[in-house]
Amino acid sequence: MSDDDKNTDKYTAKLNRRVFIGKASAAILGASSLRSLASPSDTSEGVSLAAGPRPLVQYPEKRELIRVHTRPPHLETPFEVFNESVITPNDAFFVRYHLANFPTRIDPETYRLKVGGHVNKPLALSLADLKSMTEPQEVVAVNQCSGNSRGYFEPRVFGAQLGNGAMGNARWRGIPLRAVLDSAGVRDGAQHVAFNGLDKPVMESTPDFQKSLEIDHALSAEPLLAWSMNGEDIPFLNGYPLKLIVPGFFGTYWVKHLSEITVLDGAFTGHDAYFMTKGYRLPDNDCHCVEPGNSPPSTRPISRIPVRSFVTSITAGDAIPVKRDLELRGIAFDGGSGISRVEVSIDNGQQWQLAKLGDDLGPYSFREWRLVTQFPITGAATVHVRATSRRGETQPEQTTWNPGGYHRNVVETVEVMVS
Repeated sequence: MSDDDKNTDKYTAKLNRRVFIGKASAAILGASSLRSLASPSDTSEGVSLAAGPRPLVQYPEKRELIRVHTRPPHLETPFEVFNESVITPNDAFFVRYHLANFPTRIDPETYRLKVGGHVNKPLALSLADLKSMTEPQEVVAVNQCSGNSRGYFEPRVFGAQLGNGAMGNARWRGIPLRAVLDSAGVRDGAQHVAFNGLDKPVMESTPDFQKSLEIDHALSAEPLLAWSMNGEDIPFLNGYPLKLIVPGFFGTYWVKHLSEITVLDGAFTGHDAYFMTKGYRLPDNDCHCVEPGNSPPSTRPISRIPVRSFVTSITAGDAIPVKRDLELRGIAFDGGSGISRVEVSIDNGQQWQLAKLGDDLGPYSFREWRLVTQFPITGAATVHVRATSRRGETQPEQTTWNPGGYHRNVVETVEVMVS
């Protein structure tokens, strides 16, 4: 077999895989195709749900993930994954759709990204066009769902009752969004850029899932149009073949199966702006909070991720040896300034120890931390972890509340038993 034949076979296999994934994605919607597994461990992460235990399920290109719901697919990463590596494996990365009418097959040869609106030259770009437009760039960035940890809000709020696994950190590769906008020629007076994917509403009365960025942000160095995730094609359920990456911003802006970019000369208003003007909004104050049960007098769109940290090496109820060296490990991250320090308390917040930070993969990435410590006495103990960003933001020790269950970044705690 010639080298050309081998390359053709590789391409055909890749294309056929995408068709298979498409068929499998369609089959997911049928109960007979979904393999629900009896969980070998507690997947609740301390969240009690009216619907009962959260089973592990298997979807195409994914390992066993926690099922939040099936139509559309919503899968949470088991928290122990975050103790394996600061880079979240593709097959363990969480999945979040808003609209049930998502694509079941995408042909990379016929796929086109349309760019229009307030531009000089509308475009219809193939994947080959995008990959040859400019030198590809790479960024390691956290994609975190706006409602990550919503299940811990008290009192409870409407929405998917998530633990802490609706987040992941990956190495994204693609081209800057501004390269495409520059090619189309943004006209004077442009104010926003709107983004739409191939997933669509089932009913006409349902708003389409579209997001927008202010023009200055869209033309900055941050947003990326990515086709690669951790050195491979982006998994189908995470947005193949092209995904909008907005480093430092919550995942609601990371549009999957990106198909349309529209430059606007006004505010993004109207029916298709629901997820900017109505959904994913926070109280417009410094704490992004109100008293439980109240409605905020004014709101603003959710945007940057606040500073946050977790302990990943121990879980609630673990038995800890007394007066013996134990290495605690975890992760910290924020919305783009980077982590300056992580502190850990093993005595319920009375005293704090400075952890050692791991490799810096960039300001948008998880940052590993480690601390070797000893628990001096037996009995119940509560471990606290808090991070401080380079811009001086530190996690609050008291929880705040908002009606959407968004933006949680309180100091996290883990209760253990020392013996």
